[in-house]
Amino acid sequence: MFQSFEVTSTPQFGRDRVSALRANFDALGIDGFLVPRADEFNGEYVPACAERLSWLTGFTGSAGVAMVLRSQAIVFVDGRYVTQLAEQVDGTVFTGGDLVGEPPHLWISNNGVKGMRLGIDPWLHSGAEVRRLEKALAGIGGSLVLLPHNPLDRLWADRPQEPLGQVVLQNIVQAGVLATDKLATIAADLVKKNLKAVLIADPSSVAWIFNIRGADVPHTPHPLARAIVHADGKAELFLDKRKTGIEVEAYLAQMCTQLPPSTLEGSLAAVSRDGGRVLVDPDLTSYGLAEIIRKAGGEVVEGNDPAKLPRAVKNTVEINGSAAAHLQDGAAMVEFLCWLAQTKAGTVTEIEVAEKLEAVRARVGQSMQNPLKDISFDTISGAGEHAAIMHYRVTTESNRKLEAGELFLIDSGAQYINGTTDITRTVGVGEVSEEQKRFFTLVLKGMIQISTARFPKGTRGCDLDPLARIALWRAGVDFGHGTGHGVGSYLSVHEGPQRISRMSTQELLPGMILSNEPGYYRPGAFGIRIENLIYIREPEAIEGGDMAMLGFETLTFCPIDRDLVIAELLTHDELHWFNDYHERTREALMPLIHDHDVKAWLENATLPLEY
Repeated sequence: MFQSFEVTSTPQFGRDRVSALRANFDALGIDGFLVPRADEFNGEYVPACAERLSWLTGFTGSAGVAMVLRSQAIVFVDGRYVTQLAEQVDGTVFTGGDLVGEPPHLWISNNGVKGMRLGIDPWLHSGAEVRRLEKALAGIGGSLVLLPHNPLDRLWADRPQEPLGQVVLQNIVQAGVLATDKLATIAADLVKKNLKAVLIADPSSVAWIFNIRGADVPHTPHPLARAIVHADGKAELFLDKRKTGIEVEAYLAQMCTQLPPSTLEGSLAAVSRDGGRVLVDPDLTSYGLAEIIRKAGGEVVEGNDPAKLPRAVKNTVEINGSAAAHLQDGAAMVEFLCWLAQTKAGTVTEIEVAEKLEAVRARVGQSMQNPLKDISFDTISGAGEHAAIMHYRVTTESNRKLEAGELFLIDSGAQYINGTTDITRTVGVGEVSEEQKRFFTLVLKGMIQISTARFPKGTRGCDLDPLARIALWRAGVDFGHGTGHGVGSYLSVHEGPQRISRMSTQELLPGMILSNEPGYYRPGAFGIRIENLIYIREPEAIEGGDMAMLGFETLTFCPIDRDLVIAELLTHDELHWFNDYHERTREALMPLIHDHDVKAWLENATLPLEY
């Protein structure tokens, strides 16, 4: 199993650990300390040795930050984790903060004590974060203190060792473009901009540029590594040789110098001397690295990571690989949903269902000779009121059975060498209420609106986001997460810069893969989410129109529970899309399924819906 269901939250230690941290404040010359849910690489998933936020507070979500002051401690989370935070931290020690509406820098501006000195570990915060904090503190006569070490690391007696996951090659048949060509493109751009080098601080960018993959963190197959690419085409890759075998080292030697991670600071200082202009992405690079450039006499030139956008805009090989991975994953999902439909209410638990899905994916992967490499995130397996927790993580303590009359939500994904998948299906356990069916149908309408959207060049994610919500808004409800996130190519299941959300100003470009996942959540009662992955097609002419329009192509094929749809709430065009999607699903997946009972279930699950 790639997923553990054990309880990892330890809120019982929060009081003592906060007290121990505060005991260091005077010696450090600070009045507070910021603890982000981040490591030195600023990734979504962090190794066990970097789970500082969880160790201190008990909160295990994937996004958050704690601010421990002398007289109070706040854990800031977004809307996905409000319920989880309340369950996982000691409420007598920590209060909850709003990571979106009032993140730490705004909280400081609104509530900070005059003259406050806030300490941070400069290796865990980006340059953009540091500037926001400095500005907020200056506004109250305070200051930001860059600490020479992280005080939590000295308190954490049994801190795990750093990971040494093995690195493998991502061959050209999956990558589509040679690493040497990617490096040449980056170098040529550096020359145009009169830059000496670029620091690649994002491990996913390192993996994409060099066509390698790793196993240092859960569910995201990149190695924790950084690189420097020079304008003359040379490159240094700071990757521990304990992670690379002879084949990988021989491959890398053709295009770069592989160096120990401990030499990064010296190499970065060397390229920065004599005013060397070094490109740094302020959103992805720790402030500590940028400071090395400045102290060595170099110029930090802020700009986008040169791999960020090319990595998001998939080439034809990557799109085709993702499509193939989704067909395989769809076959596994159909087998799983057939099994689930045949189970009696009250006989299986949330954990058993998640285990079954992973086992089916693994078996189908073996049979198709494209093994399941990992799941792309911990499966969200929630029944009834648990489905209303957007990012519910089932544990041995919270585990419950799927009971008749309720909705069950399963959000899951897989990592295959040719693509990353992410799919959510909500199904009824027996007969469910008309109210739940109504909201399911409203969510479905939003999902169809995104699937069928046509839009001109220059459209941003924020421009499309309302399409997924309008049916819900008309009913007086909404959902508290983005409509869609970017997805990598056998990389991170949450990839930027592309998103469909209120805050996304990134232009949507052909080749980008996104999720399409509107939902509705009624706390303590039920939750609904329907999710497919889609990619952006090249502009196409529309008959009678004045300009070519971009559009989406669906990658995910898997039945949507037709028993939960109130057909009368769908427009003619929406009903046509639903039936056409099921017809294409049946045609695409039937040849991949060999079990007679599963074939029969798929046939029935994709029958046309009528008014």
